[in-house]
Amino acid sequence: MATKAALLACTAATVLAGAFLTAATWSPAGADDLVTHHEFQVNCSPSHHQPDDPIVFPGLPGASHDHTFLGNKTTNAASTTQSLQAAGVGNTTCLAPDDLSAYWFPTVYNGNQVVLPNFAQVVYYKSGILDYTKVVPFPPGLRYVAGSVTATQDEFQHAPGAIEGWECGDSFHNWDIPVNCVAGSQLNIRYQAPSCWDGVHLDSADHKSHLAYPDRATLTCPADHPVAVPMLEFKMAFPVSGDMSGVHLASGRGYSWHYDFFNAWDPETLAALVKHCINGGLQCDPRGFDLYKPDRGTVLGPNYRLPGRP
Repeated sequence: MATKAALLACTAATVLAGAFLTAATWSPAGADDLVTHHEFQVNCSPSHHQPDDPIVFPGLPGASHDHTFLGNKTTNAASTTQSLQAAGVGNTTCLAPDDLSAYWFPTVYNGNQVVLPNFAQVVYYKSGILDYTKVVPFPPGLRYVAGSVTATQDEFQHAPGAIEGWECGDSFHNWDIPVNCVAGSQLNIRYQAPSCWDGVHLDSADHKSHLAYPDRATLTCPADHPVAVPMLEFKMAFPVSGDMSGVHLASGRGYSWHYDFFNAWDPETLAALVKHCINGGLQCDPRGFDLYKPDRGTVLGPNYRLPGRP
């Protein structure tokens, strides 16, 4: 009789194989190789933390729980599309100087001590739909909140944006912050945002309704949110381990995890990355280069800007 461990391993292998086949099934007409990815990375370090939220509490400094901000260095409660764009090329902690977008999430604490990521964090820009060739860039000024500060543990676990929950060392699928992590490990979280836009509104009253998740069965956008935009996947890591009993979010328990995005990319740069990497079925780094398909070239120069830009 097969052991429980063997059965679990077999099940896991079957699931992984199915996921690979799903990812590889769609390919545009005329494709000359198997497509298994459709993404590019954005790498951004923390810039500051403060109790502001220009989406939920615009113009009200100090009205929010504390947030850790990545990207645009000027982000505060008064930030608008115009102010983010006016920050100027390079006024960002992202590798791409033309990404003036603002990214933020509830600050992590250990007791009363702030825990900030200590290296550049990864935000993936992916296709959330099967036909990745239909993904278009975010319009300037699009903004939203992914996740919910009021979520219950069950809602967090079963939310369409949750992937692995909280992780550290060999501990996975935690729907709250673990009480212990192997010394020297890191606390990690991955969460996916909705990627179907209504095509009209840059924001909505709840900062969510103008976007929707793709249909899980067909991986297509619903009729009332027909425009496929990049699916953001925040992958954050925090340098805290050992006794985690005092680790919490500024917003509360681990299942209150959420994040905000305010688009202020240079439109030409974002469009080039989406076309080459997402529509092109590549697995790109922050310069738009796929290590496994070097013959496809890159999008950005060594300075992480479009060719010809100093």
